[in-house]
Amino acid sequence: MYSLTQKLVAEFLGTFALIFFGAGSICADQYLRTSGGLGLLGIALAHGLAMGIMVSALGHVSGGHYNPAITIGVWVTKRINTMEALLYWAAQLLGGIIAAYILKAAIPDDNWRAVALGTPELARDFPVWAGMSLEAVGTFFLVLVFFATAIDEKGALKAIAGFGIGLTITIGILVAGPLTGAALNPARAFGPALAANHWAHHGVYWIGPLAGGFIAGLLYDSLYLKKG
Repeated sequence: MYSLTQKLVAEFLGTFALIFFGAGSICADQYLRTSGGLGLLGIALAHGLAMGIMVSALGHVSGGHYNPAITIGVWVTKRINTMEALLYWAAQLLGGIIAAYILKAAIPDDNWRAVALGTPELARDFPVWAGMSLEAVGTFFLVLVFFATAIDEKGALKAIAGFGIGLTITIGILVAGPLTGAALNPARAFGPALAANHWAHHGVYWIGPLAGGFIAGLLYDSLYLKKG
């Protein structure tokens, strides 16, 4: 059994990695734009691999949330208490903030400013309600897969949970990335937004993912995990 401090450090590190490598890949794509860049697939894989690797590495310590939307799904099903959930959120947000500021310090100004440090943003003229819906649906499936692989003892082996969770993020970005930036995670949006001071439609990246995670947690728990 790990202490709360150990769990919070794991959540900090996992979220740090997701933002550092995920947002960093967007900055790298911008830097390489004249030679073709990484492209949408490269950016999607950077996010998915970062999440999958960190769930595999530290998921046994904290549960491997690295996302307030996953935490809210775990909280609403009473697997952690309210204080633990708030502390998880704080650790996740702090990890995202510090990762974003390190990227900002390391990457040339012209490069990170061109993409607002990888802050997710709605496509031009894309409706807010549609963006919120895409974020909600993408996060719904992310949290559903999290419950099915990392929580449900009857589901896939926990040893491969990181693989399924990482791939779900990858396909979410392939679909929603060009339209919303596909944060699917409030911490993924908040850290870069704070460091770059870029807050356009920021509420989309809280309301959509948290709603999707909340519903997915309740649905999986009530359909597959409740006894009797």
